[in-house]
Amino acid sequence: MADAVSSNTTTTDVDISQALPTPVRLDADERFRGRDITIAFLDSGFYAHKDLTEPINRIVAYHSIFPDTNDSALLHKPDVASWHGMMTSVVAAGNGHLSKGLYRGIAPEAKVVLVKIGKSGRIPEGDIETGLRWVLANKDLYGIRIVNISAGGDFERSYLQNSLCRLVEETVSAGVIVVCAVGNAGLAPGHPVLPPASSPSAIAVGGLDDQNSLDRARRGMYRSSYGPTIDGLQKPEVIAPGIWVAAPILPHTPTADEAHLYAELDAATDNELSKIIGAHKGVDKDLDAARDLSPPLLRQLITIKLQEGNVINHHYKFVDGTSFASPIVASIVACMLEANPKLTPQQVKRILIDTAERVAGVAVERQGWGVVVPRKAVERALILAL
Repeated sequence: MADAVSSNTTTTDVDISQALPTPVRLDADERFRGRDITIAFLDSGFYAHKDLTEPINRIVAYHSIFPDTNDSALLHKPDVASWHGMMTSVVAAGNGHLSKGLYRGIAPEAKVVLVKIGKSGRIPEGDIETGLRWVLANKDLYGIRIVNISAGGDFERSYLQNSLCRLVEETVSAGVIVVCAVGNAGLAPGHPVLPPASSPSAIAVGGLDDQNSLDRARRGMYRSSYGPTIDGLQKPEVIAPGIWVAAPILPHTPTADEAHLYAELDAATDNELSKIIGAHKGVDKDLDAARDLSPPLLRQLITIKLQEGNVINHHYKFVDGTSFASPIVASIVACMLEANPKLTPQQVKRILIDTAERVAGVAVERQGWGVVVPRKAVERALILAL
């Protein structure tokens, strides 16, 4: 995985009382929703979240590179490896079913193919390659036009000598658009960009920090990796929200139980607080111990819990990482292809670059050509269709 983590950078100058839905924060064109476009996701694991399966199941295929987990029934059994791929796929193509359509992706009608390439912990580069080769072999069977890879390889290496990068080039030559998380090592020495994001034909995506605000003056950078690469390539090409992203919480987990409790307490009256904590004994030991405190003190603790857990409501939380910026771009690409199915991968990449907006005061090497602009990208796609 591309070191995606739940956000722990809450600050007092960021309004977290209401998470901005991705289509709102990027001003997406509501006419285009990824209809009839299929996005493949390579990730550690997946879960059949209701934002993908209700009212229509848009998961058209599931494949695991591991024989013991190559059973689609496992999509309904959350495990430790499920959360990351569930989040990336829903961030791109979720319809917000559990939020009455609010926290949806930019391509909420796109179909998805889920390819499991990890079990727990870091994903080896060879497993990314195995998953991508399956996508290439099955692209026509499932109509795959885009593949999102929110995972990074083993170490920096020239794309000319790296088999994963060569496979990315082959995949793009076959007509599939490859979108990759650039990584989260922007503060590390050398801020390395690893395969597959370092591939020339990949669309490498960095992270924007918009402070959960529509005010462009507040835009800054997330801690994304950046180039130039060993081969002198500009990476990332574009950036998208990489923090304060609303993503689903994996159901039937301790994290889900905590989020339900915190959200219920936040909406309750003072007289109900103690009773609710008692009814959920064992979910949070701090709240159990504080049950008999006065309502004002309980309210303070509840607020802290909401912020520490990055809880938005019962079903969603804030997450961060270029792992989530990448699927946002993949969802924009789905809308571009809906507008103009004849676009080539090279045209898609050029449109995203040409329509991006630079962030003032940020070095070009960190942001590439700037923040993706979905509305302009779709408009340009439509023009080329004429």
